[in-house]
Amino acid sequence: MRYVLLVFVTALASCGPKAASLDDFHTSNLTLPNGQVIKIETMIDNRDLMRGMMFRTSIASDHGMLFVHSKADKHPYWMYQTLIPLDMIWMDDQHHIIEVAENAQPCNTVASQCRTYGGTEPSRYVLELGGGMAKKYGLKLGDTIAW
Repeated sequence: MRYVLLVFVTALASCGPKAASLDDFHTSNLTLPNGQVIKIETMIDNRDLMRGMMFRTSIASDHGMLFVHSKADKHPYWMYQTLIPLDMIWMDDQHHIIEVAENAQPCNTVASQCRTYGGTEPSRYVLELGGGMAKKYGLKLGDTIAW
């Protein structure tokens, strides 16, 4: 009987939760102007919009994060508590790129001293990619991103 119980407990333990990966979170596809498809996490609610890429130690070259604002407005971003360099791409309602900040560096000081990026034109969406990816993918003002 003990042997049967031991086998049962061992089987249950092996069915436990696995380590989460980015693909375990809600992701969808986004197509860049050059046809490259990347996986994106979409941030819509205020808490997610504020947290964004904070505390992440890496991002795959074919992954990104899309921020969806409730209305077009000037939306500056910063790098406070962000641990990796990022490219930020602002888009209008039609998904046209209207502003790009390349290779924004992490802010390692107090929040009030962190530089802000972009937000000089009204935008509705902001795409964040790993630093250097905007250049790698050839993203430029006026391009359209599809999702």
